[in-house]
Amino acid sequence: MTTTQNATSDAPARETTALAVSYLRVSTKEQAEKGGTDEGFSIPAQREANLRKARELDAIIVEEFVDAGESARKADRPELLRMIEYVKANEITYCIVHKIDRLARNRADDVTIHLALKQAGVTLVSVTENIDETPSGMLVHGIMSSIAEFYSRNLATEVSKGMTQKAITGGTLGKAPIGYLNARKRDELGREIRTVELDPRRAPLIKWAFEAYATGRYSTITLREELIDRGLTTAPTPKHPARTPALSSVHRFLTNPYYKGQITFRGAAYDGLHEPLVSKEIWYRVQAVLNAHQASGEKTQAHDHYLKGSIYCGECGSRLILSNARGSQNVIYPYFLCSGRHSKRTDCERRAMYVPDIEAAVEEYYRTIEIPEHTIASLRGLVMAEFDQLRDIARREQHAYQAERSDLLDERGKLLQAHYSGAIPIDLLKTEQERISRRLAFLDVQIEAGDMEYERAKAHLDDCLTLAGNCHQLYMSLDDSMRRIANQAFFGKLCVQEHNRIEGRPGEPFDILMDPDIQKLALRYKSENETGNQTQFVASLNNEQLVPPLGFEPRTHDLKGRCSNH
Repeated sequence: MTTTQNATSDAPARETTALAVSYLRVSTKEQAEKGGTDEGFSIPAQREANLRKARELDAIIVEEFVDAGESARKADRPELLRMIEYVKANEITYCIVHKIDRLARNRADDVTIHLALKQAGVTLVSVTENIDETPSGMLVHGIMSSIAEFYSRNLATEVSKGMTQKAITGGTLGKAPIGYLNARKRDELGREIRTVELDPRRAPLIKWAFEAYATGRYSTITLREELIDRGLTTAPTPKHPARTPALSSVHRFLTNPYYKGQITFRGAAYDGLHEPLVSKEIWYRVQAVLNAHQASGEKTQAHDHYLKGSIYCGECGSRLILSNARGSQNVIYPYFLCSGRHSKRTDCERRAMYVPDIEAAVEEYYRTIEIPEHTIASLRGLVMAEFDQLRDIARREQHAYQAERSDLLDERGKLLQAHYSGAIPIDLLKTEQERISRRLAFLDVQIEAGDMEYERAKAHLDDCLTLAGNCHQLYMSLDDSMRRIANQAFFGKLCVQEHNRIEGRPGEPFDILMDPDIQKLALRYKSENETGNQTQFVASLNNEQLVPPLGFEPRTHDLKGRCSNH
């Protein structure tokens, strides 16, 4: 703020010279700091026009009030309030503004401000509008104030319409999330086009984060630590340097549908023009892992023992937690405690279990579940034959998937049209869009994968058979971090029964491969093949377990309830 003395002339002021104040305002910081002209007049231009008007009135501007980057839709602007107090305390004749909308853009605020000035004996003067205290001047004042309010409200409506249209056409609204960069290009006609590009430095890290979290081996805390170790930082801005992402930022980008190619605006989802960073299948897997971690209370917990998270009490089904006891010789002894008994949520009476004893029991359990070599060969023949049948079925289903996909795209278009016409509320639109998106993601995977996906699944199951036939030797060769991964891959739960006896609940697909009934079926299948008596052998495998609906990664188990044998 500056005080302008003798602004109308270099000669000494006459006794009849009036005193005036000048009020200037722009609504954006860019106009205030860089002299932008989005609204036609920057601060310097308004100042010069107000000085010329003061000369015409034979007045001196004794004080200038500038609200930089403040909207006229609110009346609590700091310099406006200071100006009102100033004219009340000083004998001011005129308040000069460039336009009425510099003071207010709604009738209520305009009346309040004008009344305050009038009570202080100040006449409001507009440089560009012919307003005064005459009836005609007051009429013009009221008209211009109403026009300013209409402009403000209409501008908000037009901006909203523009953003809606941009979202419908797939454009990015505002700043692109981490992993992308806002860019400006020129078309062949020289017109500026705003677009979004992949950030060559950060995009690979964000993509890795989705793929890593989808495996279920990371919490958001450990994922953030790994991303920081790999060098992920936020994009720098003119006011803020690059910095490591906060934990909330990691959770936010993991749940942002922008990365699977969708724009969301006011609860509705639209296909974006930007390049998706991850596949829809990976994105939905990440959401499933997030929900599973939240439900199990493990979202932010770190595993400080490789069995933690996999080991359970065989008596009440509660998780086992780690505790350290200090002996008389100041030696620390680690124990597993039943969390149900520890928190008194259950009536469990299971006592503390010495950790090395449980570790040895798990190692021995791996020896007992190894599948004999001849059974592995039989299972391999049965599984591969089953997959050949699945591939034939899949080829026949391919045409049905394509037809269903076309129908869903038509349905989505009709939903949007119904929403625009007011026939469908936004909450129902969002629910239906999510349903259609999930189904389209599944169909796209099935259509694009074809025979290749089945070949990959066969190779995956073949690897699992190899592991199941040599799991004890493999487990004994691993370090602690890899043992934790092995336990999660082989089992949904490892339950400690009486006398530290271990019972495992195999995870997929080991629950099928280790099933005694399936192993007997495989031996029978091999026998009938060797004798040539196989006429119409029908395998009893569960196809949905071999090929889960959301892909070939193991699904998340329900970890509640008591432990039991397979």
